[in-house]
Amino acid sequence: MVTPYDRRTAEIVEEVRHLGRTYMRPMGLESDATGLPPPADHPLYLICARQGGLVGREVGEDEGDEGLDWRPFRSLLINEESAYWDRGVALSLPGPGLGGAALRTTATAEQRARFLSVFTDHDRAHWGAMAMTEPGAGSDVARIQTRARHDGGEWVLNGSKMFCSNGARADWVVVWATLDPALGRDGHRAFLVERDTPGFELLRIEHKMGSRGYETASFALDEVRVPEENLLGGEAFYRSREGFRGAMATFNLTRPIHAAQGVGMGRAAHDFALEFVHTDYPSEGRRRTRALEQLATIRRQLQTARLMCLHAVWLASRGLPNTLEASYAKLYAPPAVLRSVSVALDILGEAGVRNDKMVEKLFRDVKILDIGEGTQQVQRVVVARQLFGFPRDP
Repeated sequence: MVTPYDRRTAEIVEEVRHLGRTYMRPMGLESDATGLPPPADHPLYLICARQGGLVGREVGEDEGDEGLDWRPFRSLLINEESAYWDRGVALSLPGPGLGGAALRTTATAEQRARFLSVFTDHDRAHWGAMAMTEPGAGSDVARIQTRARHDGGEWVLNGSKMFCSNGARADWVVVWATLDPALGRDGHRAFLVERDTPGFELLRIEHKMGSRGYETASFALDEVRVPEENLLGGEAFYRSREGFRGAMATFNLTRPIHAAQGVGMGRAAHDFALEFVHTDYPSEGRRRTRALEQLATIRRQLQTARLMCLHAVWLASRGLPNTLEASYAKLYAPPAVLRSVSVALDILGEAGVRNDKMVEKLFRDVKILDIGEGTQQVQRVVVARQLFGFPRDP
């Protein structure tokens, strides 16, 4: 597949490929069998910590060949390649995670320096996280019920969150709350809650159908007190609905990455099927020809999805609006990836649905692509708003 690479990007992606083959795929298969994410002291995490991270390690490298800024493209391509080996393990890798995207779009310079400095510790792995989803507020983030009240020089949080990636092992979590649900989006605030803050209680690690290589945590907030300086972006940021816009800006950065992870998974299914055709199908015949025609179609669709992701990231890297393009990528990629896995299962036949075949696992893993970062239904609403101005909130 055609992709814009500079020399350094190619080197990093090749390193990810080596780590994926050596560590990530075996880790993913083990987690899928046990239902447990890898332990926080796994050797791969220590490798990542010592070299300053894997996904997102391009931070601090300003330019590639010909003076181009390759950082956003590196992040996307690293995510795609790591998801090729195992998306669950890719999401479990140390780093700021979704919380990092929130910091980049919303935080003050002081907050970024304070909360990202933990990742300069190379002696052990560190994680960040973001908690927005609630039992009654999933894709419709405007319905957040976790409450925040100002009390002297502190903020007090009460509520519950679920489906928080790496939330149980994170050093800090970006928690979205509301001053008053009646205020709608105008009441939204985000807070940086540090681990071991009193009242911040882990409830459980969710058991998932797929993507078992990373932990998905639910937790409660019971009179959790955080200092004023932990209000993400500062109070001025939330005037004129900027707080909600900040949340959406975070998703406009992460949705193309999420879709690119799907492209990696689709490539994995495609490659399994192609290898099976070469080794198990007769060298001549209509069955082989038909299978190769199907895989050619899948390859074209995955390349289209990748280009959509790259376009959305290109716009974001230049400070240009990318809401429509981010939703385009999120709309197109998951169905294309599902077709890739389905075609692979058809080609492998009975071998594809046995638990010793990777494609069976991919078929379960792929469902999260449709749900995470806003469902397909939500993306259609976003696209309708961007193209036609409809529907709009009252």
